[in-house]
Amino acid sequence: MPLRPLALLLASTLLAPAALADVYEVKMLNRGSEGAMVYEPDHLRIAPGDTVRFLPTQSGHNAASVAGLLPTGAKPFKSKLNQPFEQTFSEPGIYGIQCIPHLAMGMVMVVQVGDASATELPANLPARAKARFAAQLQKLEAAQ
Repeated sequence: MPLRPLALLLASTLLAPAALADVYEVKMLNRGSEGAMVYEPDHLRIAPGDTVRFLPTQSGHNAASVAGLLPTGAKPFKSKLNQPFEQTFSEPGIYGIQCIPHLAMGMVMVVQVGDASATELPANLPARAKARFAAQLQKLEAAQ
């Protein structure tokens, strides 16, 4: 086989999984259908390799991983305030996402990657964040 077609075949094979991945959009809101300081949607079930695009539709928000709610092997992440941010989720498991300035107000969400089961919540979470995480995990379980 000539070198050029082989290189094209190899490149298309390596890039094909990325082309099949989905991108989900999550809005960061001061007020939404679930109350004040929310992500919409507040929970997602996605496949490994999918990407979530966080959109700060109102100012003062970011998206960051929660220590203790991160699958083994997954790297922590944190966006800048008021900036759109994309995160690709490669490791299967349950990811807790927080808006750092509004964690105490319960601005959190859950991303389930693959067929991961529910996990224990970190003990050091503010009460409102813990309650919202618990509700979001119940929604994910009910949908299975």
